[in-house]
Amino acid sequence: MESAPLPDRLAALAQAHGVATDYWNWLGEHVTVAEGSIRSVLAALGVDAADDAAVEAALAEVDDAPWRRTLPATVVVRAGRGGEVRVHVAAGSGVAVTARLEDGGTRPLEQVDRWVPDREVDGVVLGEATFALPADLPLGWHRLVATPDADPLAPATTTATLVVTPERLELPEPVASRRVVGLMAQLYQVRSPGSWGVGDLRDLADLATWAAAAHDADFVLVNPLHAAEPVAPMEPSPYLPTTRRFVNPLYLRVEDVPEVAALDATARRRLSQLAARGRSLDEGDRIDRDAAWAVKLDALRLVHDVGLSASGAAAFEEFCAREGEGLLRFATWCALAERRGLPFTDWPAELQDPSGPAVLAFQQEEQALVDFHRWLQWLLEQQLAGVQREAQVAGMSLGIVHDLAVGVHPVGADAWGLGDTLARGVTVGAPPDPFNQLGQNWSQPPWRPDRLAELGYGPFRDMVRTVLRDSGGIRVDHILGLFRLWWIPTGGSPADGTYVYYDHEALLGILVLEAQRAGAVVIGEDLGVVAPNVREVLTERGLLGTSILWFEWDDDAVRPPEAYRDLCLSTVTVHDLPPTAGYLTLEHVAVREALGLLTRPVQEEREVETAAIDRVLGALRERGLLAAGADVDDTVVALHRWLAQTPSRMLAVALPDLVGDRRAINQPGTNDEYPNWRLPLAGPEGTPVDLDDIRESPLVDALFDALRGD
Repeated sequence: MESAPLPDRLAALAQAHGVATDYWNWLGEHVTVAEGSIRSVLAALGVDAADDAAVEAALAEVDDAPWRRTLPATVVVRAGRGGEVRVHVAAGSGVAVTARLEDGGTRPLEQVDRWVPDREVDGVVLGEATFALPADLPLGWHRLVATPDADPLAPATTTATLVVTPERLELPEPVASRRVVGLMAQLYQVRSPGSWGVGDLRDLADLATWAAAAHDADFVLVNPLHAAEPVAPMEPSPYLPTTRRFVNPLYLRVEDVPEVAALDATARRRLSQLAARGRSLDEGDRIDRDAAWAVKLDALRLVHDVGLSASGAAAFEEFCAREGEGLLRFATWCALAERRGLPFTDWPAELQDPSGPAVLAFQQEEQALVDFHRWLQWLLEQQLAGVQREAQVAGMSLGIVHDLAVGVHPVGADAWGLGDTLARGVTVGAPPDPFNQLGQNWSQPPWRPDRLAELGYGPFRDMVRTVLRDSGGIRVDHILGLFRLWWIPTGGSPADGTYVYYDHEALLGILVLEAQRAGAVVIGEDLGVVAPNVREVLTERGLLGTSILWFEWDDDAVRPPEAYRDLCLSTVTVHDLPPTAGYLTLEHVAVREALGLLTRPVQEEREVETAAIDRVLGALRERGLLAAGADVDDTVVALHRWLAQTPSRMLAVALPDLVGDRRAINQPGTNDEYPNWRLPLAGPEGTPVDLDDIRESPLVDALFDALRGD
C-alpha cells in the first residue's frame, strides 16, 4: 500500500508538528500517508503548508517559535524528578525565575551553567538561560514567574503554568488490596416505575444500592453522562456529547429536587400531570429522548419558578463562582440554542464569538434563562453526589465509575465555547481494523495539542475534574487518544487519515494528578490498534487497561486467563458488541450484513466468527467450565467464570447479560441505519424490562457468583 513518497521538507514539517507520515495497518502493511492528507492535517493545526514556500516558512517558524517566548507555555514534571526550564531574554540580560506554589509559597530556581549560542529572531538578538526545577516540588498546579533585568523591550514579568504530577497513581484501597467486581450499565436503558422514558440518577442510585446490598458489588461503570443539546433533536449517542465538562439534565429525577416540596397545589397538580406523561414514555420499544426532555424541561421550569431559599441561593452562587467562565459559556450556549435554534453555525456571526459584545449583551438580556441552565448543572452536581453517597453507604467500595468520551460534537457547546482549542477541518476516527474494516469516522473535532499547551491544559483539567467529582473512578474511552489520534480531513474517508501525536506525558500526568486528588481509579480503554509501548506506559503510571474476552488472543490461540493483565478491567463484552447471548448467536454478523458493512461474503464471515467462538468455548470445556451441549445461558455464565480465573483487579458484568438481552446497543460505523443508543433494556425476546425485572432475573445470582469464582 505504498503511495508516492512525500517531499522531504513536507515530511520534516509534519514530523515537527507530531503528524505521522506513515504507519502500519491492521493487515501488517506499511502505508505512506498521502501528501494531500498531510497538508490538510497541518492546516488544521494552524500550519500553512500549501506550497513549497509556505513549507519553508513554516519550518523556519518551528526553529524560532521557542525563542519568541520568555517561558514555555506549560511545564509538566513528575514529582521527585525535577527538571529544567529554558528561558529566553535579550542577549546579555539577566533573569530570575521563581515557582509560585498553589499553596501561596514560593521557590526560587537556580540557573544551570549551560551555554547556548545567541539567536537573532525578528531583528532582536536573544539569549537562552536554563534553570533547574527542584525535585522536591509538591504535587499540584503552580506558576513559573520570570523577571528579566531592566529591559525596555521585555515585560516586567512573564508567567507559565507548572504542573507537578505523581510518578504513579496510588490505587484506591479496595483495588490496591483485592479484586473488585461490578456492573456496566447504559443508564438511559434502565427504566423503572418512576422514570420518565429514560433511566435517571434515581434509577442509578437504586441499581447501585441493590447491586451492593444483594450481590456485594463494588461499582457501577456507567456510560458517559455528558451534556447533549438542550433542544430537539437531542443526539442519542452518549459518546458524541456537546461538552464533556457538564452533564445532561435529562438524567435528573425531578421529584428529587428539594424545591418540589415548596410547590403550591396548582403547581403540584401540573407536576403530577407531567409525571404521568413522562412515565407513559416507558411503554415504547424505543427511547425517545426528545419527548422525555420536553416533559422534563416543563417540569424543571415549574420547580425553578419556586425560587431558592437563602441558603440554597448562597450555595448556588458559590457553585457558579467555582465553575466560573466555563459554566457561564455553556449555559449561554444553551440559552442561545433555545432562542436561536441549532446548529450555532447558523447564528449571526456576532453570536458565534463567545467573548464578543453581542454575546455579552445576550447574557445580560437573558440572565434568567442563562441562570436556569446553570441551576440545572447545580442540581446535577447535587444528585450525582447523592448517588455516590448512597452507593457507598450500601456497601460499594468504589461506587460510581464514570466514562469519559473521546470527543465532542462538531457543532456543540465546546465547539462554540473553546474556539481554536479544537482543530477545524478534520474529525477524529479510527483506521480500518478487523472489526470495522472500512474504518470509523466519529465526527468529532480533536484537541489541538499546541493550543492545549498554550492554555496550560486548563480545558483538559477542568473536564477531568468534573467527571471525577463524586465518583470512585473514571474510564477513559480510547485512552490511546492521549498518545495519538487518527485525524481525518473533512470530506475524506477514514482511510485518508493519519495519526497526530500528543504530549502524553503531560496529559497522563494531569489525569493521574486529578485522579489521585479525587481518590479514584483510572481505567484506560486500550482496545484496537495500540501504538508501541502504550500499555507499558499506562502500567507504569498506575492506570488500568481494558480486556474484552472476545479480543484476547495470542496469535491464533485463545489467551489463557492467567495471561491477562493484573492492572486491568476485564469483561466478556462491551457496548460496541452485542450482549454475550447475542454475540454467541452471531447477532453482530447479522446486523453488519443487513447494513452492508461486511467486506467479505456473509457465509465466510459467519464461518470465521463461528470458528473463533468455538475455539473460545473449546478452551472453556478443557478447563471444565462448560459442559457439552450447554445452552446459551449456561455458556454466558461459563464465560464469566473464565474471567474469574484471570488476575485482573476489576471484573464486570454487562447489565444486558443479567437479563439475557441479545441486541447491540450500538453498531459502530452507523448512524440512523441502526437504532444506536435508542434501545431500552430488554429480555431474550426483545421485550423491555425494568429495574424490578433485573432484580428477579434468574441469571443475576449465577453471573455474580461466576465472577467471584463461587
